[in-house]
Amino acid sequence: MSEGFNLDDAIRKVPDFPKPGILFYDITSVLVRPDAFKYCIDAMIRLYRGEKLDAVAAVESRGFLFAAPFAHRLDLPIILVRKKGKLPGKTLSQKYELEYGEAEIEMHEADIPRGGRVLIVDDLIATGGTLRAAADLLVRGGAIPVGVFSVIGLPFLDYQNALSGMDVRTLIEYFGE
Repeated sequence: MSEGFNLDDAIRKVPDFPKPGILFYDITSVLVRPDAFKYCIDAMIRLYRGEKLDAVAAVESRGFLFAAPFAHRLDLPIILVRKKGKLPGKTLSQKYELEYGEAEIEMHEADIPRGGRVLIVDDLIATGGTLRAAADLLVRGGAIPVGVFSVIGLPFLDYQNALSGMDVRTLIEYFGE
């Protein structure tokens, strides 16, 4: 990994998206740059190589992109965290609050390792609601959520409150304008 790499330079910032006054941090600009994507995966490996993990829970959809190569390199299974209605078979589901309404995620119940230590991976942490719901699902399924990883963190949206008590690691944080 290049120590001089500046991840911030690889993240596109889009003003007034999806609505006026919002500055959108677009992770897709990292995905089109192999050097930036490699930097992220290598950094994840460095952060978690010594950790005892039994699986990785990947949050739909961009969390899949970071969790898959990470899990592959550490030889770990991946648990998919999907929007309600996307997984066949027996699932556990969890509702959570959005800024304007409610959403629901689910996991295959059989994929959750009972007693297993699971890292939850997403691309960006905003309010933390989706990640808290994923952690709650893992607990209901008998697993131990040991932490949350995200490429980008937005602490000005108070994700620390939703993820209180969890080990949260990010590669870069933005503190608002």
